[in-house]
Amino acid sequence: MKRIGISVIVLVMLSVQPALSQDKQEDGARAKATFAGGCFWCMEGPFDKLDGVFSTTSGYIGGHKKNPTYREVSAGTTGHTEAVQIVYDPKKVTYQKLLDVFWVNIDPTVKDRQFCDHGSQYRSGIFYHGEEQQKLAEASKQNLEKDKPFEGMIFTEVTEATEFYPAEDYHQDYYMKNPIRYKFYRYSCGRDKRLTELWGDRASH
Repeated sequence: MKRIGISVIVLVMLSVQPALSQDKQEDGARAKATFAGGCFWCMEGPFDKLDGVFSTTSGYIGGHKKNPTYREVSAGTTGHTEAVQIVYDPKKVTYQKLLDVFWVNIDPTVKDRQFCDHGSQYRSGIFYHGEEQQKLAEASKQNLEKDKPFEGMIFTEVTEATEFYPAEDYHQDYYMKNPIRYKFYRYSCGRDKRLTELWGDRASH
């Protein structure tokens, strides 16, 4: 009986090993990107559409308080900005592609605000994870400064990612959970109108 038990254990271990290896490969294929573009409700959708994006999470980054609440961040007292963190497969969608989508969804010509939302908690920014993302983000901003289709300075910050705090559950996938309210907010905030003024046909609505 003991011999049979050991054999069974060995077989089980062998059968589990390939699965564990596969999980490691899947984890290795995942990367993170973090962008701030004003109201995080409006930043999830454009990235959700991309093939290779596993998830988008609304949250807060760039502040000094641990575990901030929406009320604290929206009051502008914690130093955070509303942001979206993207988990993606770099083999299917490049970081450069994510940068391209980011730019045409923001107004980079304003400081400490986005559209109808004012305050540093709505500042735009690229929060890079690692040297490669830093190089691509800085190059992307420099190229935009040379070839921008609009007038005005670019105030979007490029900084190293600090701890990201997911927002409360009711903020996640808000554009899908509350489509009517979301569309009304987006329209009344003048987001799409301003994006078209800045980017023309490139604007993502």
